[in-house]
Amino acid sequence: MIFRGRFSRNIDPKGRLILPPEIREAMASQTMPDNQSQTFGDVSKDSFILTTYDKCLVAYSLKDWMELEEKFMRIPNPSPRVRAFRRLVIGGAEIQRPDSQGRILLSPDHRAYACLDREATVLGQFARFEIWNPSMLQRATAQENIEGVSDELAASGINFEL
Repeated sequence: MIFRGRFSRNIDPKGRLILPPEIREAMASQTMPDNQSQTFGDVSKDSFILTTYDKCLVAYSLKDWMELEEKFMRIPNPSPRVRAFRRLVIGGAEIQRPDSQGRILLSPDHRAYACLDREATVLGQFARFEIWNPSMLQRATAQENIEGVSDELAASGINFEL
């Protein structure tokens, strides 16, 4: 399951956002965790976890989310910073089940955290996708924020020259 692309979307007055078909198709290809019904109850194949992080909403497959939770539970005595991070990410997690029209309901807390009102940008990010306020995404991806990134990528083994 790979998410890619950038999609402009409207949020209706009830807080619903229609997921792009490309995102829904990628979600439909996900493999469900073996014990998903124990952990999440009765969910459909296109269900996912939506949480708060980095001034946007981040969507995880159920399988990836379960792996992340298990890793957090193995930390024996987390530092105050890790506890604060866990409160933000784990505490902000909500299960999402798109309706028959591909809409999800963004909770008031999620909309407030990501400053989402009437417009949103859905951004594919490989194994996850993000939901951004368009102006906040523009600031986050401004040229000054990515200066020198090609050197950092090269150090990681990714040669991205244009």
